[in-house]
Amino acid sequence: MSQNTDDQIRQNVRSRYKEIALKPLKMDSGCCETPVNFADVSARLGYSNEELTAVPEGANLGLGCGNPQAIASLQPGEVVLDLGSGGGFDCFLAARQVGAAGRVIGVDMTPEMISRARNNASKGGFANADFRLGEIEHLPVADQTVDVIISNCVINLSPAKRQVFDEAFRVLKSGGRLAISDVVTTAELPEAIKNDMDALYSGCISGASSVDEVKAMLAQSGFADVVVEPKDESKTFIKDWVPGANVENYIVSAVIKGNKP
Repeated sequence: MSQNTDDQIRQNVRSRYKEIALKPLKMDSGCCETPVNFADVSARLGYSNEELTAVPEGANLGLGCGNPQAIASLQPGEVVLDLGSGGGFDCFLAARQVGAAGRVIGVDMTPEMISRARNNASKGGFANADFRLGEIEHLPVADQTVDVIISNCVINLSPAKRQVFDEAFRVLKSGGRLAISDVVTTAELPEAIKNDMDALYSGCISGASSVDEVKAMLAQSGFADVVVEPKDESKTFIKDWVPGANVENYIVSAVIKGNKP
């Protein structure tokens, strides 16, 4: 990763997710390049059949490494921010939970994803979902306006993760909370994986941090009650991200939580 500049990493990630946003709806990849069915992937990540059928066609792109809805405990009337909102899948599920009195903001740095999400919101009648173009390191969101931040396997893609957590802390209200799914390392990544930006960084692998690194960054940003809980069962689908590379020996999905005092 040290061989790649931050801007190169962002451009690579943006280009990859542009391609995903423009692909046909029927088949796509998971977090990486193995062709799979959208619903099958998301079911393995922990989404229920009811959730999978509750969103507009084209919102679920088969991406992620968990289900942030399952850990966020969203309540009616809350303001929710989704970091890296993609086609809007998690935003639409959150919009159903917070109801008409609540609001969901999705931020994504890929114009094609924002366009797709806005079209999906229009198709599904999600008037309480708002999609904004921007980088998660520089959120287009005002200070202290958000109750809950969710994200699904996106922060690992950022070359400035501490800045992402700083921004998350800034936009959260006092008493607000962070509840995300992301990948963490369980062993030192080989150099070949660390530096393979095209195949692996934008595929949620070589940008991952360790559990201790994530805890330290969250604490440094000001979060309290920090929890980083690795999910060993996630190896069953992570092994398919790059078949034959044994990436499950180095990374797992984790539940990551923190509160703003």
